Amino acid sequence: MNEACNIAAALPRLAAEAPDRIAMRCPGRDGGYGVSLTYGELDARSNAIAAGLARRGIVRGTHTVLMVRPTPEFFLLMFALFKAGAVPVLVDPGIDRRALKQCLDEAQPEAFIGIPLAQFARVLLGWAKAARVHITTGARAILADVTLAQVERDGAGAGPQLSRTQPDDVAAILFTSGSTGVPKGVVYRHRHFRAQIDMLREAFGIEAGGVDFPTFPPFALFDPALGLSSIIPDMDPTRPANADPRRLHAAIARFGVDQLFGSPALMRVLADHGEPLPTLKRVTSAGAPVPPEVVAKMLSLLPEDAGFWTPYGATECLPVAVIEGRELLRLRERTEQGAGTCVGRPVAPNVVRVIRITDDAIEQWSDGLLVAPGEVGEITVAGPSATDSYFNREAQTRLAKIREVVAPTQPSPAGGGGLSGPDRRDVRPPPPAGEGWGGGQPEARIVHRMGDLGWFDAEGRLWFCGRKSQRVETADGPLYTEQVEPVFNTHPDVRRTALVGIGARGAQVPVLCIEPRAGIARGAHARIDTELRAIGARFPHTARIDTFLFHSGFPVDIRHNAKIGREKLARWAATRSHA
Repeated sequence: MNEACNIAAALPRLAAEAPDRIAMRCPGRDGGYGVSLTYGELDARSNAIAAGLARRGIVRGTHTVLMVRPTPEFFLLMFALFKAGAVPVLVDPGIDRRALKQCLDEAQPEAFIGIPLAQFARVLLGWAKAARVHITTGARAILADVTLAQVERDGAGAGPQLSRTQPDDVAAILFTSGSTGVPKGVVYRHRHFRAQIDMLREAFGIEAGGVDFPTFPPFALFDPALGLSSIIPDMDPTRPANADPRRLHAAIARFGVDQLFGSPALMRVLADHGEPLPTLKRVTSAGAPVPPEVVAKMLSLLPEDAGFWTPYGATECLPVAVIEGRELLRLRERTEQGAGTCVGRPVAPNVVRVIRITDDAIEQWSDGLLVAPGEVGEITVAGPSATDSYFNREAQTRLAKIREVVAPTQPSPAGGGGLSGPDRRDVRPPPPAGEGWGGGQPEARIVHRMGDLGWFDAEGRLWFCGRKSQRVETADGPLYTEQVEPVFNTHPDVRRTALVGIGARGAQVPVLCIEPRAGIARGAHARIDTELRAIGARFPHTARIDTFLFHSGFPVDIRHNAKIGREKLARWAATRSHA
């Protein structure tokens, strides 16, 4: 019998092959790693919890909010929910309270599982009022129907639990970070998770038996399917910029970690600490462009044969493209001259294309949408990990998705233009009435609009130019954040800059917000301003910027602490600019 299409399907197999092998280690309150789960324990305990959940009515298709810290309970619950065929709902806990309530209401949860503090907030703030089952991870069932420990006891001895989920069944609802608006619930189907696992394995050459250090906890859920052991970092995953590098290094060295994922903010923490990382073979960083100086420093701390990868993607589609750090550094000069940030070549079998910029919905794909070679447009992706909808957000789904009709078994057009990525099908409009396809029945697929701007170079590499919603439309034409900010970020006293626009689209005044490096005195601002203007004068597009404002510390996203909150900065700049 074929394995179910389910991210938890690998667990029983791994438990049978190596029951005593460590699946994950988690830090305790004392900072030690006395808490661990073998593959046998993870499989058996998640079976018991899945059976106990079923007794409480949490079964296939049940929307279940999970608000639990990255402890063993989080991973046991996630695998139990997947085994039950239930639908976990994950929301970043650090988002605005009103936005969080809206997210939970939109997800229509029937069950709420959380730590005692989350249960208290649920009652106090009116979260998830439709939920009929409430389970706490606490020792007593306060503000909840039952404890997780009791649920596990109720299901003990029930045996294997694995729902025969199908590829198109909904597997989870994962909310975006909301860095450019209210978070949206991305509908993940089981086939999306399976595709991600296959694509990550191939893109990064991941082999079973490695030891992973996933500083973004949900990524640890991939590790059993990839045959990896997880070491959960001793840090607050919602504040990677504040992580203690000494604790991270201690765990990496102690357990022989050879693979690490972290946001650009965490990479900066490790780079600034400056201690070599001799056991690492593979480092990946995503969430925002990684500053070139951080890439260079990280490569200097890694073994010569280790890879530093920066995959490009989003909650809605991951991975899209990838580039290795050494190639990224070779292209650094082009980035600092205004080309954008190279994010590499598309990950097979994605089809990545660049279309003309519009804020309107596009119902049906046509090749007339494509931009000319080298022209900046919106990045789109069609591929097995590209999700097809937002939950209860029809308007946002229409704005982000394009329906495409494709003819099967036809050769793909060869490269060029705004098209990149392998494909075995010819992308064509439907044939006229009465005429056949001449190669099988037509198929439909969803093309996801990334909401990012970019372009392809002659070598088939994708260059990221910034968020579409953050472009600045001036009377002299558009300006894109990632083609402007790296030019000014070359100044030695500047930590980072942010381009924002003030005024109505089409007549916006471009403003450059500047965050100086730590220790730079306010008295130096006038000098830095003059020097930045001289830097900007070197290039036609940056020479158009005449308003410079200094800021003490940029707002950043709650998930990776790396995406700049340009919308907030624009409002701030509007109150201070006399342009």
